[in-house]
Amino acid sequence: MPTTPHDEFRALELLAGTPYGRVSVSMRALPFVTVARHIVVDGPAGSPAHVLLRLHGGFGYAQACDGTVVAYGADNLADRREGDESVWTVQFVGMARVFRPSPAELELFGRPPHSADGAPFIPEYLCIEPQFITLHHLEGVPARRAAHSA
Repeated sequence: MPTTPHDEFRALELLAGTPYGRVSVSMRALPFVTVARHIVVDGPAGSPAHVLLRLHGGFGYAQACDGTVVAYGADNLADRREGDESVWTVQFVGMARVFRPSPAELELFGRPPHSADGAPFIPEYLCIEPQFITLHHLEGVPARRAAHSA
């Protein structure tokens, strides 16, 4: 079923309400997925919104993504409250470019993590103009309770 402009707007609105997602790309002909902090910002006058990502520079992922088409996705799976039986996922693809965020964008990202895999966190940033946005919504999904072993 094709995505409507309303669905795309709603997808970006949901994306803006959650801080982290996953970026996927091929690196040396192998796929990889990594976590990224994201914010949604208005594009330049007359252009659509952009999604800005903050990644750990020590992994080299931002450089691998620069100038390539990436997939990005986020959801509310970890953020549901007791009794919330609504699950959504947002995915899109787009060309990623390394960029330097403005002071206002840095403030929107908030404080970066202290470390990544035990090494000091070195922020690198990507800008993506979302294309082919999909939004999926599931209703009546019971929250999973953690199993406790005795």
